[in-house]
Amino acid sequence: MTNTNYLIIGSGVAGLTFALRIAEQFPNKKITIVTKANADESNTKYAQGGIAIVTDKTEDSYQKHIEDTLICGDGLCDEAVVKMVVTEGPKRLKELIEWGAKFDKNSDGNLNLGKEGGHSENRVVHHKDQTGHEIERAILMQVYQKENITVLDHHFAADLITADNYCLGAIVLDESTKQISTYLSDITLLATGGIGHLYGHTTNPVIATGDGIAMAYRANAKIKEMEFIQFHPTAFYEKSTGSKFLISEAVRGFGAYLRTKKGHRFMIDYDSREELASRDIVSQSIDLELKKSGDDCVYLDCTHLDIEAFKKHFPMIYNHCLKSGIDIAKDWIPVVPAQHYICGGIVVDMNGKTSVTNLFACGECSQTGLHGANRLASNSLLEALVYSSRIYEYLANPNLEIKTIKKDVQEIEATEKPEINAEYLAKLKADLQLLMRQNAGIVRYDSDLIKAKEQLLNWKQELETIGKTQQINTSYFELLNMITIGYLIVTQSIERHENRGGFVKFDSAPFGNKNS
Repeated sequence: MTNTNYLIIGSGVAGLTFALRIAEQFPNKKITIVTKANADESNTKYAQGGIAIVTDKTEDSYQKHIEDTLICGDGLCDEAVVKMVVTEGPKRLKELIEWGAKFDKNSDGNLNLGKEGGHSENRVVHHKDQTGHEIERAILMQVYQKENITVLDHHFAADLITADNYCLGAIVLDESTKQISTYLSDITLLATGGIGHLYGHTTNPVIATGDGIAMAYRANAKIKEMEFIQFHPTAFYEKSTGSKFLISEAVRGFGAYLRTKKGHRFMIDYDSREELASRDIVSQSIDLELKKSGDDCVYLDCTHLDIEAFKKHFPMIYNHCLKSGIDIAKDWIPVVPAQHYICGGIVVDMNGKTSVTNLFACGECSQTGLHGANRLASNSLLEALVYSSRIYEYLANPNLEIKTIKKDVQEIEATEKPEINAEYLAKLKADLQLLMRQNAGIVRYDSDLIKAKEQLLNWKQELETIGKTQQINTSYFELLNMITIGYLIVTQSIERHENRGGFVKFDSAPFGNKNS
């Protein structure tokens, strides 16, 4: 059994920036970061576009950013939260730069601001097309210099320890030794990222299995708006399942056109903003075009752009296309929507507090009220930075009294059990991913959702029964978490009766086979 003052589950920008701040404020307190892969493997790392922050007050304003966010959120944003996050952005950017993060500048030495779908002005601060990777690099360098921060790589948080609606810590599996240990903490922060691997076709890394939300749900924390799933319109099309390479929204901001196989520029038919409409509109438009045509993908046309400038702005995207046989100077890029972000999650207040005492949540796993029914592009890193700072400021208040309860927590004793069949887990995961793509995708139907709910409950019961008699491992826990997340998405989709933002539900399919 291990005692720590602050237990942070997840090593993306949300968890790391909180750890860094709290370690600097309380050098005698112990901070423990639990991460199931390497510390730098997170959704943050794969964020290409950048951070939406108002820095050019001549052309832009806080009010414009607030309005863009509210429009994108389709009436479900918390306006007070939107105002808070937008106005705190510049402070958080200054902090990142002080920590060593580098962002692109123009010839005048000012920040080179990009424009993405749903934004009325250029306000996206970026580091080429690898912004998340650069931020993660800079913050990790600072974290590793702090003597009071312990980073546990390849450790999996299996469940939270709770009593009387207090969070006391977590049960953690050491993936190398297979040992399960108890970590008791004064404060626990869930910063576990997204749910993308539940769908198979996703821009998220394979670690994004919804672990934090599933753990919080089992701990009776309030979970809300899981039906609002954002599908990124332009993931590089490949026939195989698994993590997909993202063609950043900024490419359309740079001037690329979306076309059907026959060359029709179809976004003109759907929205006056054309290719720069918000992600929900573009994804739904692509989905409808594919259902009409029966094609596997649509195309992103960059052939009319300044290719040298494109290479400079998007070197990673250019090289990925080239390695895949696509020369963007003359070839169109095949793209298809892929799961990208979940707007709902663990409900938190403006200080990141959940409905469970001493349990906080931050980043994509949380539901703050910022995104509403659909997230505005590049608001996610901004939200993570602002809320990690809010949680820190709340907990660093010298007048704050952290209330705890005394409970005897028993260490879990290791017992010899047969290993769970890996092929069984792999097949069940593939079946789950197919079910979610077909029954809870971009456009949903109540009849499909009801069938999915029944199937998910059967799988959950089956898996829990197996877990009682066989040796449980990371793959088991991840699959159980994904089934739990699938159940939350499906049930909350059934409960919603109006189409908003990223949520679209019909009685019947408009064009033939909706699962094509």
